[in-house]
Amino acid sequence: MGGMNISEKILAAASGRDYVKPGDIVETKVDMAMINEITGPLAIQMFKRIGLSKVWDNQRIVLVLDHQVPADSVKSAELHKIMRTFAREQNIAYLYDVGDGGICHQVMVERGHVRPGELIVGADSHTCTYGALGAFATGIGSTEMAAVFATGKIWLKVPSAIKINVTGKFRKFVTPKDLILNIIGKIGADGAIYKAIEFTGPTISEMSISGRLTLCNMTVEMGAKTGIIEPDEKTIQYVRARTNKPFNIFRSDLDAEYERTLEFNVDNLEPMVACPHSVDNVKPVKDVEGIEIDQAFLGSCTNGRLEDLELAAKILRGKRVKKGVRMLVTPASSEVYLQALKMGLLEVFIKAGAYVCNPTCGACFGGHMGLLAAGEVCISSSNRNFVGRMGSPEAKIYLASPATVAASAIEGKITDPRRFVEE
Repeated sequence: MGGMNISEKILAAASGRDYVKPGDIVETKVDMAMINEITGPLAIQMFKRIGLSKVWDNQRIVLVLDHQVPADSVKSAELHKIMRTFAREQNIAYLYDVGDGGICHQVMVERGHVRPGELIVGADSHTCTYGALGAFATGIGSTEMAAVFATGKIWLKVPSAIKINVTGKFRKFVTPKDLILNIIGKIGADGAIYKAIEFTGPTISEMSISGRLTLCNMTVEMGAKTGIIEPDEKTIQYVRARTNKPFNIFRSDLDAEYERTLEFNVDNLEPMVACPHSVDNVKPVKDVEGIEIDQAFLGSCTNGRLEDLELAAKILRGKRVKKGVRMLVTPASSEVYLQALKMGLLEVFIKAGAYVCNPTCGACFGGHMGLLAAGEVCISSSNRNFVGRMGSPEAKIYLASPATVAASAIEGKITDPRRFVEE
């Protein structure tokens, strides 16, 4: 028996085993479970059909209203009501309602619901974000979540792992978003189906927690089961500042086995753009410069954190969004919104002619605020550019970093952010 990697160790611990290997089917104990108002009501409905009066643990369930907030229709208001009623009936401690929270994945890490070594499931595909803190986190379906609510357990197949070793230093206005777009472009949208993507190397060690969250967030865009990074001192400080609950640190053994190891160096990495209509249709920004845009979107669970807003504000300060272009800015959470307000970032955006929205997933998933009309082009810091993702199926979405989004908003066309010098 060889050593185990971090994902295998967490799944072994969660299933009460000493050893697991890829392909094993294990029954695991869930540490935390999260639903939002798009996926949650169906999970609640299915849980009620099971016929139990109480969830397995009302301290381990988090409910977040984030996709269509505040309610934009009677239908979404009804979904919100289902969530609130369930939280009240079950005495669930953690309900993040309108005005108290923000985008579910940001809320989960920010409010201390994610800890290293834990097994976390969420009824949202970008739950894999939490791997940035050394947890095994994955998205599941609503009906499966109903079973988790009932039992606190879930059957999982142990994934094989791909190690991605990253070296080098980012150049100015080149970001972790450019790195993950580059990786997805190389691996492909279906190149890592049901794999655990483990990021390692000196560049990852240097990277902020915010950058790591961006990397892990987008692993699902290559089909992965999860993305994960070994906890280090930065992780521990981040988590301890947000929760006093105990946690276990797992690290991969030196002789851990991987399906393959890929090397990426960021020294010469350029700003990258994922072109319509696939996240793996990735090109350097210079190849698509000059494409005219109608909308620029800064936000989402991928790039709506303070670091992202600061970077965009550096470029936008003292400038104006091009006439005829709409720029939407959505801080990822109430906490990020407040920090950005105190730092004067929101003032920069508003003076530049951008529209600052409340924390929500709305524009990103084409549900609420900022939808695109037929024939319109958007450059977005979000994670998906499928047909119809942000509105009309006849719109086009280009994915890029916050820096590229800000530069493009000023020019009214896709622009290399390195053209802008900080003032």
